[in-house]
Amino acid sequence: MKVQRATLSLLAFMTVASWAIDQLACGSVACGAEPTTVRLWEGDAPGALGSEEKDTPTAIVYLPAKASTPTGAIVICPGGGYGHLAMDHEGRQIAAWANEMGLAGIIVNYRHRQRGYGHPAPMLDAQRAIRLTRHNATQWNIDPNQVGAIGFSAGGHLVTTVLTHFDLGDASAKDAIDKQSCRPDFGIVCYAVIALGEDFTHVGSMKNLLGEHADPELVKSLSNEKQVTAETPACFVWSTAEDSVVPVENSLQFVSALVKAGVPVELHVFPQGRHGIGLGADIPGASQWPSLCHDWLRRLNIAK
Repeated sequence: MKVQRATLSLLAFMTVASWAIDQLACGSVACGAEPTTVRLWEGDAPGALGSEEKDTPTAIVYLPAKASTPTGAIVICPGGGYGHLAMDHEGRQIAAWANEMGLAGIIVNYRHRQRGYGHPAPMLDAQRAIRLTRHNATQWNIDPNQVGAIGFSAGGHLVTTVLTHFDLGDASAKDAIDKQSCRPDFGIVCYAVIALGEDFTHVGSMKNLLGEHADPELVKSLSNEKQVTAETPACFVWSTAEDSVVPVENSLQFVSALVKAGVPVELHVFPQGRHGIGLGADIPGASQWPSLCHDWLRRLNIAK
Protein backbone atom coordinates (compact mmCIF):
# COMPACT_ATOMS: atom_id res chain seq x y z
CA MET A 1 0.00 0.00 0.00
CA LYS A 2 2.84 2.39 0.88
CA VAL A 3 4.50 1.65 -2.46
CA GLN A 4 1.23 2.23 -4.33
CA ARG A 5 0.65 5.51 -2.48
CA ALA A 6 4.20 6.61 -3.18
CA THR A 7 3.75 5.80 -6.88
CA LEU A 8 0.47 7.70 -7.03
CA SER A 9 2.06 10.63 -5.21
CA LEU A 10 4.97 10.66 -7.66
CA LEU A 11 2.62 10.55 -10.65
CA ALA A 12 0.55 13.34 -9.18
CA PHE A 13 3.69 15.38 -8.55
CA MET A 14 4.91 14.82 -12.11
CA THR A 15 1.51 15.84 -13.51
CA VAL A 16 1.42 19.01 -11.42
CA ALA A 17 5.05 19.82 -12.26
CA SER A 18 4.39 19.40 -15.97
CA TRP A 19 1.30 21.61 -15.75
CA ALA A 20 3.26 24.21 -13.78
CA ILE A 21 5.96 24.44 -16.42
CA ASP A 22 3.40 24.78 -19.18
CA GLN A 23 1.34 27.32 -17.23
CA LEU A 24 4.34 29.43 -16.18
CA ALA A 25 5.01 27.77 -12.84
CA CYS A 26 3.61 30.71 -10.87
CA GLY A 27 2.28 28.82 -7.89
CA SER A 28 1.92 31.99 -5.78
CA VAL A 29 -0.71 34.53 -4.86
CA ALA A 30 1.00 36.98 -7.22
CA CYS A 31 -0.26 35.08 -10.24
CA GLY A 32 -3.49 35.93 -11.97
CA ALA A 33 -5.54 34.20 -14.62
CA GLU A 34 -4.13 31.75 -17.13
CA PRO A 35 -2.28 33.45 -20.00
CA THR A 36 -4.13 34.57 -23.08
CA THR A 37 -2.75 34.89 -26.60
CA VAL A 38 -3.67 37.95 -28.63
CA ARG A 39 -2.89 38.61 -32.28
CA LEU A 40 -0.88 41.80 -32.69
CA TRP A 41 -2.92 42.68 -35.79
CA GLU A 42 -6.47 41.54 -36.50
CA GLY A 43 -5.60 41.07 -40.16
CA ASP A 44 -2.25 40.34 -41.76
CA ALA A 45 0.80 41.85 -40.10
CA PRO A 46 2.78 44.40 -42.13
CA GLY A 47 4.98 42.59 -44.63
CA ALA A 48 3.30 39.23 -43.99
CA LEU A 49 4.39 36.49 -46.39
CA GLY A 50 1.20 34.53 -45.79
CA SER A 51 -1.50 33.94 -43.22
CA GLU A 52 -0.18 30.83 -41.48
CA GLU A 53 0.72 30.67 -37.80
CA LYS A 54 4.36 31.52 -38.57
CA ASP A 55 3.21 34.72 -40.27
CA THR A 56 1.05 35.81 -37.34
CA PRO A 57 2.90 37.55 -34.50
CA THR A 58 1.16 37.43 -31.13
CA ALA A 59 1.37 38.71 -27.58
CA ILE A 60 1.07 36.17 -24.77
CA VAL A 61 -0.42 38.02 -21.82
CA TYR A 62 0.28 37.01 -18.22
CA LEU A 63 -1.59 39.23 -15.78
CA PRO A 64 -0.77 39.33 -12.07
CA ALA A 65 -3.29 38.78 -9.32
CA LYS A 66 -6.00 41.42 -9.41
CA ALA A 67 -4.78 44.66 -7.84
CA SER A 68 -6.85 47.53 -6.49
CA THR A 69 -4.98 49.98 -8.72
CA PRO A 70 -3.47 49.62 -12.21
CA THR A 71 -0.09 47.90 -12.36
CA GLY A 72 2.97 48.30 -14.53
CA ALA A 73 3.74 45.95 -17.41
CA ILE A 74 6.87 44.46 -18.93
CA VAL A 75 6.85 43.56 -22.62
CA ILE A 76 9.20 40.58 -22.98
CA CYS A 77 11.38 39.87 -26.03
CA PRO A 78 13.02 36.42 -25.80
CA GLY A 79 16.34 35.85 -27.51
CA GLY A 80 17.25 33.29 -30.13
CA GLY A 81 19.59 35.04 -32.55
CA TYR A 82 16.65 36.32 -34.63
CA GLY A 83 16.33 32.70 -35.79
CA HIS A 84 14.12 31.20 -33.08
CA LEU A 85 12.67 32.22 -29.71
CA ALA A 86 13.83 30.99 -26.30
CA MET A 87 10.27 31.04 -25.00
CA ASP A 88 10.84 29.25 -21.70
CA HIS A 89 13.82 30.69 -19.81
CA GLU A 90 13.68 34.06 -21.58
CA GLY A 91 9.91 34.20 -21.90
CA ARG A 92 7.57 32.30 -19.58
CA GLN A 93 9.97 32.34 -16.63
CA ILE A 94 10.39 36.09 -17.05
CA ALA A 95 6.63 36.60 -17.15
CA ALA A 96 6.40 34.63 -13.89
CA TRP A 97 9.02 36.91 -12.34
CA ALA A 98 7.08 39.97 -13.51
CA ASN A 99 3.89 38.58 -11.96
CA GLU A 100 5.70 37.96 -8.68
CA MET A 101 6.53 41.69 -8.62
CA GLY A 102 2.87 42.50 -9.23
CA LEU A 103 3.48 43.44 -12.87
CA ALA A 104 1.96 42.15 -16.08
CA GLY A 105 4.30 40.11 -18.28
CA ILE A 106 3.58 40.23 -22.01
CA ILE A 107 5.70 37.96 -24.21
CA VAL A 108 6.17 39.01 -27.83
CA ASN A 109 6.01 36.02 -30.17
CA TYR A 110 7.75 38.01 -32.89
CA ARG A 111 8.66 37.04 -36.44
CA HIS A 112 12.23 35.94 -37.23
CA ARG A 113 14.42 34.38 -39.91
CA GLN A 114 13.30 30.78 -39.35
CA ARG A 115 9.81 31.97 -40.23
CA GLY A 116 11.15 33.86 -43.25
CA TYR A 117 11.44 37.33 -41.71
CA GLY A 118 14.19 39.85 -41.14
CA HIS A 119 14.12 43.57 -40.43
CA PRO A 120 11.79 45.41 -39.98
CA ALA A 121 9.35 42.65 -38.94
CA PRO A 122 10.73 42.01 -35.41
CA MET A 123 10.85 45.74 -34.66
CA LEU A 124 7.31 46.29 -35.93
CA ASP A 125 6.06 43.36 -33.83
CA ALA A 126 7.71 44.63 -30.63
CA GLN A 127 6.50 48.17 -31.20
CA ARG A 128 2.99 46.87 -31.84
CA ALA A 129 3.06 44.86 -28.60
CA ILE A 130 3.82 48.03 -26.64
CA ARG A 131 1.01 49.89 -28.40
CA LEU A 132 -1.36 46.96 -27.82
CA THR A 133 -0.55 46.93 -24.11
CA ARG A 134 -1.42 50.61 -23.79
CA HIS A 135 -4.55 50.17 -25.91
CA ASN A 136 -5.77 47.42 -23.56
CA ALA A 137 -4.63 49.18 -20.39
CA THR A 138 -8.10 49.50 -18.89
CA GLN A 139 -9.12 45.92 -19.70
CA TRP A 140 -5.84 44.50 -18.35
CA ASN A 141 -5.66 46.87 -15.33
CA ILE A 142 -2.36 48.34 -16.52
CA ASP A 143 -1.03 51.86 -16.06
CA PRO A 144 -0.27 53.02 -19.64
CA ASN A 145 2.53 55.22 -18.27
CA GLN A 146 4.34 52.24 -16.75
CA VAL A 147 4.88 50.01 -19.78
CA GLY A 148 8.49 48.91 -20.19
CA ALA A 149 10.39 46.29 -22.16
CA ILE A 150 12.90 43.56 -21.34
CA GLY A 151 15.01 41.59 -23.79
CA PHE A 152 17.66 38.89 -23.74
CA SER A 153 20.48 38.35 -26.24
CA ALA A 154 19.04 39.11 -29.71
CA GLY A 155 15.82 39.99 -27.89
CA GLY A 156 17.97 42.53 -26.07
CA HIS A 157 18.91 44.00 -29.44
CA LEU A 158 15.22 44.17 -30.25
CA VAL A 159 14.53 45.99 -26.98
CA THR A 160 17.37 48.47 -27.54
CA THR A 161 15.86 49.00 -30.99
CA VAL A 162 12.47 49.98 -29.56
CA LEU A 163 14.23 52.06 -26.91
CA THR A 164 15.92 54.11 -29.62
CA HIS A 165 13.45 53.89 -32.53
CA PHE A 166 9.97 54.93 -31.45
CA ASP A 167 7.10 57.28 -32.08
CA LEU A 168 4.35 58.66 -29.89
CA GLY A 169 1.54 57.27 -32.02
CA ASP A 170 -0.51 58.60 -34.90
CA ALA A 171 -3.57 60.48 -33.66
CA SER A 172 -5.13 60.30 -37.13
CA ALA A 173 -4.65 56.53 -37.55
CA LYS A 174 -7.72 54.47 -38.46
CA ASP A 175 -6.34 51.63 -36.35
CA ALA A 176 -6.95 52.63 -32.72
CA ILE A 177 -3.88 50.69 -31.57
CA ASP A 178 -1.64 52.77 -33.86
CA LYS A 179 -2.76 55.88 -32.00
CA GLN A 180 -0.76 54.66 -28.99
CA SER A 181 2.89 55.46 -28.33
CA CYS A 182 5.41 52.65 -28.82
CA ARG A 183 8.02 54.32 -26.60
CA PRO A 184 8.79 52.11 -23.59
CA ASP A 185 8.75 53.84 -20.21
CA PHE A 186 11.85 51.88 -19.16
CA GLY A 187 14.16 49.21 -20.54
CA ILE A 188 15.80 46.10 -19.06
CA VAL A 189 18.66 44.90 -21.25
CA CYS A 190 20.07 41.43 -20.55
CA TYR A 191 23.33 40.11 -22.07
CA ALA A 192 22.23 41.83 -25.24
CA VAL A 193 23.41 41.94 -28.80
CA ILE A 194 23.56 45.70 -29.42
CA ALA A 195 26.41 46.79 -31.69
CA LEU A 196 26.37 45.64 -35.32
CA GLY A 197 29.31 45.61 -37.71
CA GLU A 198 31.94 45.45 -34.96
CA ASP A 199 34.61 42.88 -34.15
CA PHE A 200 32.54 41.72 -31.19
CA THR A 201 29.19 41.67 -33.01
CA HIS A 202 27.19 38.45 -32.83
CA VAL A 203 27.39 37.69 -36.53
CA GLY A 204 24.57 35.15 -36.59
CA SER A 205 22.05 37.60 -35.16
CA MET A 206 23.11 40.30 -37.58
CA LYS A 207 22.82 38.00 -40.60
CA ASN A 208 19.43 36.70 -39.53
CA LEU A 209 18.16 40.23 -39.04
CA LEU A 210 19.72 42.01 -42.03
CA GLY A 211 20.84 39.31 -44.46
CA GLU A 212 24.28 38.55 -45.85
CA HIS A 213 25.10 41.90 -47.45
CA ALA A 214 23.38 44.59 -45.44
CA ASP A 215 23.42 48.24 -46.42
CA PRO A 216 26.05 49.98 -44.22
CA GLU A 217 23.58 52.75 -43.40
CA LEU A 218 21.03 50.20 -42.20
CA VAL A 219 23.72 48.51 -40.10
CA LYS A 220 24.57 51.86 -38.54
CA SER A 221 20.93 52.73 -37.88
CA LEU A 222 20.44 49.45 -36.00
CA SER A 223 23.70 49.69 -34.08
CA ASN A 224 21.69 50.97 -31.18
CA GLU A 225 24.55 52.29 -29.08
CA LYS A 226 24.85 54.91 -31.85
CA GLN A 227 21.16 55.82 -31.71
CA VAL A 228 20.88 56.83 -28.05
CA THR A 229 19.51 60.32 -27.36
CA ALA A 230 18.33 62.23 -24.32
CA GLU A 231 14.85 60.85 -25.11
CA THR A 232 15.94 57.22 -24.62
CA PRO A 233 14.14 55.75 -21.56
CA ALA A 234 15.93 54.84 -18.33
CA CYS A 235 17.64 51.45 -18.48
CA PHE A 236 18.80 48.58 -16.30
CA VAL A 237 21.62 46.74 -18.10
CA TRP A 238 23.43 43.58 -17.11
CA SER A 239 25.83 41.06 -18.60
CA THR A 240 28.61 38.71 -17.53
CA ALA A 241 32.34 38.92 -18.07
CA GLU A 242 32.41 35.22 -19.01
CA ASP A 243 29.97 35.59 -21.92
CA SER A 244 31.98 34.56 -24.99
CA VAL A 245 28.97 34.49 -27.35
CA VAL A 246 27.83 38.09 -26.92
CA PRO A 247 30.74 39.94 -25.29
CA VAL A 248 30.12 42.49 -22.56
CA GLU A 249 31.46 45.23 -24.86
CA ASN A 250 27.94 45.44 -26.31
CA SER A 251 26.54 46.48 -22.94
CA LEU A 252 29.48 48.73 -22.09
CA GLN A 253 29.18 50.75 -25.28
CA PHE A 254 25.43 51.12 -24.86
CA VAL A 255 25.78 52.25 -21.25
CA SER A 256 28.51 54.71 -22.21
CA ALA A 257 26.17 56.25 -24.77
CA LEU A 258 23.37 56.45 -22.19
CA VAL A 259 25.63 58.21 -19.70
CA LYS A 260 26.80 60.71 -22.32
CA ALA A 261 23.18 61.44 -23.25
CA GLY A 262 22.20 61.96 -19.61
CA VAL A 263 19.87 58.96 -19.54
CA PRO A 264 19.51 57.29 -16.10
CA VAL A 265 21.11 53.84 -16.21
CA GLU A 266 22.14 51.09 -13.82
CA LEU A 267 24.79 48.59 -14.99
CA HIS A 268 25.85 45.26 -13.53
CA VAL A 269 28.64 43.10 -14.94
CA PHE A 270 28.86 39.79 -13.11
CA PRO A 271 32.12 37.80 -13.24
CA GLN A 272 30.52 34.39 -13.84
CA GLY A 273 27.87 33.09 -16.21
CA ARG A 274 27.79 31.73 -19.73
CA HIS A 275 25.56 33.24 -22.38
CA GLY A 276 21.81 32.69 -22.16
CA ILE A 277 21.36 32.14 -18.43
CA GLY A 278 17.94 33.77 -18.11
CA LEU A 279 17.17 34.39 -14.44
CA GLY A 280 20.67 33.15 -13.59
CA ALA A 281 19.59 30.73 -10.87
CA ASP A 282 22.46 29.23 -8.83
CA ILE A 283 25.11 31.29 -10.64
CA PRO A 284 27.19 33.27 -8.12
CA GLY A 285 26.60 36.97 -8.58
CA ALA A 286 24.39 36.75 -11.65
CA SER A 287 21.58 35.14 -9.65
CA GLN A 288 21.19 38.52 -7.92
CA TRP A 289 20.12 40.41 -11.03
CA PRO A 290 16.35 39.82 -10.61
CA SER A 291 16.37 41.26 -7.08
CA LEU A 292 18.64 44.13 -8.11
CA CYS A 293 16.30 44.91 -10.99
CA HIS A 294 13.30 44.68 -8.67
CA ASP A 295 14.93 47.28 -6.41
CA TRP A 296 15.53 49.49 -9.46
CA LEU A 297 11.89 49.16 -10.51
CA ARG A 298 10.82 50.11 -6.98
CA ARG A 299 12.91 53.27 -7.18
CA LEU A 300 11.12 54.10 -10.43
CA ASN A 301 7.80 53.51 -8.63
CA ILE A 302 6.99 50.75 -11.14
CA ALA A 303 7.07 47.78 -8.75
CA LYS A 304 6.22 47.46 -5.08
